[in-house]
Amino acid sequence: MGPDSAPGPAVPWRKVLWERQPFPDNYVDQRFLEELRRNEGIRQYRYWAVVKEAGFVGQQLSCVAIFITLWLYMEQGLLSPETLLWTSLVCALLGYGLHQALTSPAESGCELRTRLADLQSATIFLSFTFGFSPVLKTLTESVSTDTVYAMSAVMLLAHLVSFPYAHPSPPGSLSLNAALFASVCLASRLPGALHTFAMLSCALLVFALWPCLLQRLRENAPSHFTGLCVGVCIGGVGGLGSQSPGGAILLALALGSVTLLCPLLLVTLQRHKDNIHGPWDEAEIHEDLSHFLH
Repeated sequence: MGPDSAPGPAVPWRKVLWERQPFPDNYVDQRFLEELRRNEGIRQYRYWAVVKEAGFVGQQLSCVAIFITLWLYMEQGLLSPETLLWTSLVCALLGYGLHQALTSPAESGCELRTRLADLQSATIFLSFTFGFSPVLKTLTESVSTDTVYAMSAVMLLAHLVSFPYAHPSPPGSLSLNAALFASVCLASRLPGALHTFAMLSCALLVFALWPCLLQRLRENAPSHFTGLCVGVCIGGVGGLGSQSPGGAILLALALGSVTLLCPLLLVTLQRHKDNIHGPWDEAEIHEDLSHFLH
């Protein structure tokens, strides 16, 4: 196939389908590669910019580690549910105030929700969670502990995989539901109903509200966003290290791979990227054809 696949008759070859020509169907002339285009529209990545974006993945992994650490402390009786509840309340109020401070007047005008509506939603959730805590406490009594732990691990992994890192505010329904399901499973293994309520309230704070605040920081205060991600990663490794030094080492290796090694691989392998475009590509219609639908 190519310029030599035909004897070269006097009639010039034309790139049309509606006209019968004295050429084979697979014939092309020497102009075929003149329209070759390489790496058209390729985005060039910078290493530290990719590291900064990968920080969101690392901090989310650390948030899961912090949540597991808090659960371990409560299971061992080293952390009371009252302390966790008051700490979660203070953190929620501070985070809500910071979120409102970072919201521009234009964004505030576009948002339909008011502070009263936010307070109403929080009250309803806490009331229902507190009321159903005794039920949730006994939800997995007939299930073996190993099965509960396995389900929790799978659901937390599903949370990390399905989390919408590009636009985490609000978090995706699959990611949030997986995290809350794992939280219910773990909370059902705690000593009392108040422990279950405290753990679920903490899960809402970590998996639902924290990503919204972090996204607002990424948009309006990028320098603080980077420092906060580093702090969360350090807190996750340190907290897990107080319970499991081996787990802390594995977490540190995972964070290093996600935030440092993977961006390096992306930037390095991008140099070898070679996308070619030419007349063999599928036709793209750029004209607005919406008027044909009416």
